[in-house]
Amino acid sequence: MSAVDIVLIGRNEGARLVAALASLPGQARQVVYVDSGSTDSSVAEARRAGAQVVELDMSVPFTAARARNAGFAALTDPDFVMFVDGDCTLVPGFVSAAVAHLSRHPELALVTGWRSEIHRDSSIFNQLCDFEWRRPVGRILGCGGDMLVRAEAFRHVGGFGDSIIASEDEEFGTRLRKAGWALERLPLEMTRHDADMHRFGQWWRRAVRTGHGFAHVGHLHPDYFARERQRVLAYALVLPLLSLALALVSPWLLLVPLAIYALNYLRTQQGLRRAGLPKREARQHALFIALSKFPNLVGMATYHLRRLRNAQMRIIEYK
Repeated sequence: MSAVDIVLIGRNEGARLVAALASLPGQARQVVYVDSGSTDSSVAEARRAGAQVVELDMSVPFTAARARNAGFAALTDPDFVMFVDGDCTLVPGFVSAAVAHLSRHPELALVTGWRSEIHRDSSIFNQLCDFEWRRPVGRILGCGGDMLVRAEAFRHVGGFGDSIIASEDEEFGTRLRKAGWALERLPLEMTRHDADMHRFGQWWRRAVRTGHGFAHVGHLHPDYFARERQRVLAYALVLPLLSLALALVSPWLLLVPLAIYALNYLRTQQGLRRAGLPKREARQHALFIALSKFPNLVGMATYHLRRLRNAQMRIIEYK
C-alpha cells in the first residue's frame, strides 16, 4: 500500500499551528514539522502532538521552500507527500481522495484542491485571500503551497528552489511541467487558512512579497508571470511617469491616465461580479487589486536589486 506522509511548515504560528496539528491525526503515516526559527511555543506544540520536528539552521536565510525540502528529506521512503502550511488546517478526506486520484493518473506529479479562509469576513484583506484561493479546477500551470505530491516527481526535479522567498510553489510546478509532468486541481475542499490580516500594512507587505515572486520566478522562467509583470509595469510605473510628463504640458492631459485607471478598475469590478462576488465586495476587491500593482512593483524592484548586488533573498513577512 502507498505511504502517505505530511510535511507541515511554520514560523511563530501560535494557535494556528496548534489547530493545524490537531487536524492531521489519522491522515498520514508520518508527520514532520519543520520550524523556521520560531520564538513562540511552536516546537514544543509540535512535539506534544507527536510530530517529528526539524529545526532549520538559523545561520541560513529561512524560506518556505527550504523548509519543505528539509521536511521531505526527513521522511522515510515516502510515496506521496502532503505539504501543508502551518496556518492551515487539513480538511478530512482530501488526502485519501487525492492519493486515489494520483494513483489512477500516473502522469500527474501533484494535485491540489480549494483553500478557504476560516475568518473570511473579519476583514477585507481576508476576503481578498479567500477569493484568491478559489481557482478553477482541472489541469493547471501552478498552485499554492498546500499540495499532495508524488515523491518520485519531487525527486525528479530536485524539490523546491531553496532561495526563492515567494511563489516557490509556482516555480516548483513550472519545473515539474517542463520535466513532462502534469498538475491538477481537484474540485475538493483541501485546507482552511487563517490569513489573520486586519491592517493595511500587512496587506501591503504581502503584496510586496507577491511582486518579489513575480520577478524571481519570472527571471528563472521568463514565460511565467509574464502578464502579471506587464500589468505591474504598466499601471505602477509607465502610467505614473506618463502622468508626470503630461502634467508638464497641461494639467488637463492628466485626464488621459486617470481615464485608463478608471477603465481598468471598472473592468476588474465587472470580472469579479461575473466570478460571483456581491456588488459591494466586487467594488472593494477591485480597488485593492488596482492598488496592489504599486507594492508589487516595490517587490519586483527589491528582487532585482538583491540579484544585482548578489544579496541573499530574505523572507518578507506580513504576520
